[in-house]
Amino acid sequence: MTRRKATVIGFTAVLMWALLALLTIGSAPVPPFQLNMLTFALGGSIGLIWTARGAGLKVLAQVPWTVYAFGTLGLFGYHALYFTAFRLAPTAETGLIAYLWPLLIVLFSGLLPGERLGPLHLIGAGLAFVGAGLIVTGGQGLSIDINLGIVLAFGCAVTWALYSVLSRRLGQIPTESVTVFCLATAALSLPCHLALEDTQWPATGLGWASILALGLGPVGAAFFTWDIGMKRGDIQLLGVASYAAPLLSTLALVVAGLAEPKPSLLLAALLITAGAALAAWASAGTKRSVTRASDA
Repeated sequence: MTRRKATVIGFTAVLMWALLALLTIGSAPVPPFQLNMLTFALGGSIGLIWTARGAGLKVLAQVPWTVYAFGTLGLFGYHALYFTAFRLAPTAETGLIAYLWPLLIVLFSGLLPGERLGPLHLIGAGLAFVGAGLIVTGGQGLSIDINLGIVLAFGCAVTWALYSVLSRRLGQIPTESVTVFCLATAALSLPCHLALEDTQWPATGLGWASILALGLGPVGAAFFTWDIGMKRGDIQLLGVASYAAPLLSTLALVVAGLAEPKPSLLLAALLITAGAALAAWASAGTKRSVTRASDA
């Protein structure tokens, strides 16, 4: 698989995550950890079917338990920190801090062997982060008050960035291993749900359809395609391009009539697009430099 193809496959995860907010709203009144349990169980079950029809279930037995522990901590840890942060501090500032993970992916990727982090990558990530900030805050000012919710939001950003970047070091581990990550995350979500939440089920067919769609896409296939992108694609470009998720998510809510269009959306779109374009240009420039060096 080429680096470009893997990058495109990885970006499909961003497109699926853009529907996360819309489908989560549609799944109401199911509480977060119960929703986590249901959707990850569905995503993992689909992964089992895909693995059985492809490489075979025996490939899962060949993966070291340490890898499964790492993947489960990444998926479950991120969502547990995210949900808890918003319970403690449901503010725009919390959302913006949580959305530091694409920028952190770009920064952390510079520590990987064989990767080059250039100034344009950093500038592009910064522009995209500002664009995401306009979406999360609605163009209003920020007043960061350090509290436990903010700290947990930063923790979830670091967790997902480390999970994504360190996945690169596990390039020899088959993507089928994500199946176990999902199933283990669903299993860990069950006791959290029983301890912290009251069980509630969707009252309409739309609610059940939303849960099914979540398990198929944003909380299912997205983690498999993201794994491919992180292991074989352009990690800096994917990091910057991830800021398209809040933009596309907001646009989906506007189309569904669940959010009002704002002038700040246009500026955010321009900033995120410019940031991604800079990152793509920087990556292309790095590739050209490597090619010239190898030809010399």
